[in-house]
This record gives sequence, C-alpha cells and structure tokens, in this order.
Amino acid sequence: QVQLAESGGGLVQAGASLRLSCAASGSPFSSYALGWFRQAPGKEREFVAATTWSGSSTAYSDSVQGRFTISRDNLKNTGYLQMNSLKPEDTAIYYCAAAPVSDSTAQPLDIAEEYEDWGKGTLVTVAS
Repeated sequence: QVQLAESGGGLVQAGASLRLSCAASGSPFSSYALGWFRQAPGKEREFVAATTWSGSSTAYSDSVQGRFTISRDNLKNTGYLQMNSLKPEDTAIYYCAAAPVSDSTAQPLDIAEEYEDWGKGTLVTVAS
C-alpha cells in the first residue's frame, strides 16, 4: 500500500497553467503505475491521464490531450500533472491514484477500478 498526497491546486484564470504534484510514501513509488482523475461538481469521476511505473508510456483523455502532461520522478517518489491552457471546464477536484505493478500495468490504466490507492485530492478552479 502506498500513501498519496496531492498538492498544487488553486484558482487560476482561463489560459493559465498549473502543475499538480502527487507525493508518495510508504512503499517504493516505482512499484506502482500512476493515474490522475478528476471530479467536477455534480459529475462522475473521470480519467485524465496515466503512466506506467517507468513513465515511458502515457495516456490521456481526449479532453486534455495536447494540454496536459503526466510525468513522474521515481527517485523523488513524486508524480506530476502539468496543465496548460486551462479552461473553465477543467474545474474539478484532481486525484492521483496508484496501482501495483502487474501484467495489467504494462500499459497506462484509464479505469479507476484498476487503482488501489488514492489521494484526497486537490481543487483546481479555472475562472473565465
């Protein structure tokens, strides 16, 4: 089991950038695939981005493709989500999640049920 803590959220204007961080502790971060999800008010949680344990393979939702970048630094036990060209519809609580490395994590995971450990989230608000 790994403990996750997100940070970096805040209130920004449309078009701005933010970088979210996901600090991991309790287990070697390199033993986990990493994902980012978000939940807007009144909406279901949705997939944002994911990467494998090494960071060599990534996946994005259509809504953030080309604007967001997921990365990780296993030596620092930290994952990141760089968000550029933010839009009001990006407003949500953002969660990072980890899944133990297995055969299924050879590719980035875009299904929330595949992840075992979750952070408490960080709020991103994009004003128009």
